Amino acid sequence: MPKRIIAFDFGLKRIGVAVGTVATGTSQMLSPLAARDGQPDWHQIEKLFKTWQPDLLLVGIPLDMDGKDLSVTPNARKFMNRLHGRFGLKVEPVDERVTSKEARQQLFDYGGYKTLQSQSVDSLSAELMLQQYFAEHPETP
Repeated sequence: MPKRIIAFDFGLKRIGVAVGTVATGTSQMLSPLAARDGQPDWHQIEKLFKTWQPDLLLVGIPLDMDGKDLSVTPNARKFMNRLHGRFGLKVEPVDERVTSKEARQQLFDYGGYKTLQSQSVDSLSAELMLQQYFAEHPETP
C-alpha cells in the first residue's frame, strides 16, 4: 500500500505537481516544473523524490471528451514511462479529462480572472488528480 503519492499534470511547457499523504488522504500543490517541449528538468524531479520519497506516481493522461488521444497524449505516456524507467517507481495513468477544466473553474471562483492568471492551474489539476485517487481508493487511507 502506498504511503506518499506524487501526481503530475503533464504539459509541454509546464508540469503541475502535487503531493499526497495516503494515511490522512490529504494533498497539497507544489510549484509546477518548467518543461521544454515536454522534457522536464530531471534533476528537479529527482530532488522532489528525495524530499517527498513517494512510492506511487500518478500522471495525468490528456484525452478528449470522447476518451480519444490528443496530440499531446503520446508525450504524456512517454513521460510516464520515463518516470518509471529512471526511478523504478510504480506509475499509474489518470484520466485528466476534467481536472484542468475544474481547476480553472475553482481558481476563477476563488478570485476571478486575476487569480486564474496568476495561480497554477497545472498544480491544482495535479492536486485534483490526487483527490480523485483518494476518492476512488477509500480503502487506501
